[in-house]
Amino acid sequence: MSHEHDRVLILDFGSQFTQLIARRIREESVYCEIHPPTRTLEWIRDWAPAAIILSGGPNSVYDEGVPDFDPELLKSGIPILGICYGMQLIAQMEGSKVLHGHREYGRAELTVQEATGLFAGFDEGGQTTVWCSHGDHVDDPPEGYERLASTHTLPTAAFRARDRKIYGVQFHPEVAHTKRGDEILSNFLFEVAGCRPTWTPDAFVEDTIEKIRAQIGDRAAICGLSGGVDSSVAALLVHRAIGDRLTCIFVDHGLLRKGERQQVETMFRSHYDMKLVVEDASELFLADLAGISDPEAKRKAIGKRFIEVFEATAEREGTGAEFLVQGTLYPDVIESVSAGGPSVMIKSHHNVGGLPEDMPFELVEPLRELFKDEVRAVGRELGLPQQFVGRHPFPGPGLAIRVLGDITKERLAVLREADAIYLDEIRAAGLYDSIWQAFAVLLPVQSVGVMGDARTYENVLALRAVTSRDGMTADWFHFPHEVLGTISTRIINEVRGVNRVTYDISSKPPATIEWE
Repeated sequence: MSHEHDRVLILDFGSQFTQLIARRIREESVYCEIHPPTRTLEWIRDWAPAAIILSGGPNSVYDEGVPDFDPELLKSGIPILGICYGMQLIAQMEGSKVLHGHREYGRAELTVQEATGLFAGFDEGGQTTVWCSHGDHVDDPPEGYERLASTHTLPTAAFRARDRKIYGVQFHPEVAHTKRGDEILSNFLFEVAGCRPTWTPDAFVEDTIEKIRAQIGDRAAICGLSGGVDSSVAALLVHRAIGDRLTCIFVDHGLLRKGERQQVETMFRSHYDMKLVVEDASELFLADLAGISDPEAKRKAIGKRFIEVFEATAEREGTGAEFLVQGTLYPDVIESVSAGGPSVMIKSHHNVGGLPEDMPFELVEPLRELFKDEVRAVGRELGLPQQFVGRHPFPGPGLAIRVLGDITKERLAVLREADAIYLDEIRAAGLYDSIWQAFAVLLPVQSVGVMGDARTYENVLALRAVTSRDGMTADWFHFPHEVLGTISTRIINEVRGVNRVTYDISSKPPATIEWE
């Protein structure tokens, strides 16, 4: 690497919040990676982390076969922070008793007893709100450790070793509900571990270009360009690395939003000196999807056809490509497969879990470890126009997973028009940049209505808009009622085939952002 960065190792014990730990560390311009707790002490020493964080997890330290780590790690001299289950493992390994069966979920008031180290800048004896999610806890710190903070129900909500830089907290500083959680993690990184905040967008660009050149060498690549920020940034990075040995292929699969193909062609042909091939394969994709209503089957069918189209187009164009560039992001990977720890797969993504095993290309995924807003920062560093940098996420399978049930040209046309109206009104209200993602969903439901004194029996459309920092968690966006009213009126009046509009007020979790 052209830059030497301090690195933080996160050992994942299966917490639903592990990715948030990584996100918070990245926000401090410190590089980190998530790895399974099965990493050996030798591997960890070779990886040379500046600090280690032990995540929470769903298990009890007393359960059979639960994940743990090599106790010798506690003697390594590497600064360590254990969170929730991670704290309990430290306590158990250091000889303290972990008490089983005391469940605590939700907010608690933390009283800080020592305002140094993790709590530098806090008031001794002062209180701050934290978020708890545990079934076990520790009353007394291990021998050689001291208590740093407590809550009404937790005598030891945080502790530290007197002779080593080892800390534990029973709450979750990585979640937004812990009001000063960012400060606690920042204190661990800089006050305790002495990390340097050098992992910036310009450093990422330089390092990644170097990695791409090392991976591809003097060979050629194709990029599946969708026009979204992810694939656009991936294409720009690879183009900087290998120049005209990259061919971008934009596949019109018939599942695009209104005007999408024209926007992409205009930007990449006008602003960048890239090879761009536009392939209209909409009939093939729609034929593949005919009669398929299961969302996982949709994703896999789309992933399989994408590869076939790329292969055929690349061969026809004479690219000689051996590599396929994709804009895969970290949340895609986390939701599709475990990050190496005991995480649970939520759904496959067409560009992760949906790819065929006999794919003829080696993947190049320069954004695989990034969250969405990090990708946007890199896009700005690369000079990508703001109208593309700031675009809401759009899934690779396109409208296929927003038309619930059977997919037909007619149903796609209804959704495409409604979605365009929805986004137009969001922009007109000045709300677009306040929303993480907004889209319409055509439901496999019809309802009775009245139009012009006549009975109708037409489609129901759902609107979805969420706020988020990283796509891992999200809350529904609180529209002014008059904006929702305008959107509904326009859609029902202007889109033939819709007579009812609903608004989705589900958060993530328990729902996902997309409906499928």
